[in-house]
Amino acid sequence: MVNIREMVDELGGLAQKRQLVARGAQDFDLTRAVKRGEVVRARQGWYTTAEESESKVRAVRVGGRLTGISAIADWGGWVLDKHPLHVSLPHNAARLRSPWNRRRRLGVRRGLRLHWDPPAISETGTNWHVGFLDALRRVILDEDLETAVAAIDWALHAGRIDAFDFERLFLALPRHKRWIRSWVDGRCESLPESLARTRLRREGHRVAIQVPVGFKRIDLVVNGVVGLEIDGRQFHAHTFEEDRLKALEITIAGFHAMNVSAKMVFTQWNLFMHALDSALSSRSTSGLENSGDSVQMGRASPLPSGFTRPRYGFS
Repeated sequence: MVNIREMVDELGGLAQKRQLVARGAQDFDLTRAVKRGEVVRARQGWYTTAEESESKVRAVRVGGRLTGISAIADWGGWVLDKHPLHVSLPHNAARLRSPWNRRRRLGVRRGLRLHWDPPAISETGTNWHVGFLDALRRVILDEDLETAVAAIDWALHAGRIDAFDFERLFLALPRHKRWIRSWVDGRCESLPESLARTRLRREGHRVAIQVPVGFKRIDLVVNGVVGLEIDGRQFHAHTFEEDRLKALEITIAGFHAMNVSAKMVFTQWNLFMHALDSALSSRSTSGLENSGDSVQMGRASPLPSGFTRPRYGFS
């Protein structure tokens, strides 16, 4: 007996009928699997074992594939907060459906961004994703600066793109968007580090990352003065004592040691900035400011046109 659920699972939890037929499934096998609740019809000719709320299922139900920040999030990239569902459609797409109901025609598009893409994009990628570089390009075109930088930082850090891909990506961008390359750094190791670096540079601070201190590295050094470590339960819960020791070593090295959690970066940025300003002012007025001669500083760049500045509040 053909096991349709197992077949769909092997194909990533979402499969087209033609893929299943090629593996020996017949119409009555598919009908029986649906009636038994082993699989669900995501759309005519599509079967899934994934949760129907998953972004890839909703994109397929509409009639397209994930692109932009939605694709990056589905790949496990560094994405903060929720975003509209970005769906790539071939230029001749028809019979669009609601992302929540395959029987309902697409009407109100709240929470949904449709992108009508040319064959060069629609003919590459996977069943439910556009190509990786196409998704990154969409992020740069659509999202604010820090979101776009974080996505590219992750792609480099995770090895999803190499130096050649990096150049291809920027050559495919409009000229007024290529400035973002000076904001990207593949040495970045986490989402909160990426966000903090971008926000600090946008505010005019000089930022160096992964600065050596003995046999360890400081996440960020701000203006040659503040040695900033960014941690959180999801990143450093198993290294509590080591992190405390590192704070002492940062201080001994002549920096003002600061330690903030990922949650503070995400939700209390203004509070952190007050603390940072106080630390910088205190060190400057005391005449103890680190010259930064032993640290290679990153210079702040002007904000590229087309990128917005998110607002941060207390929570």
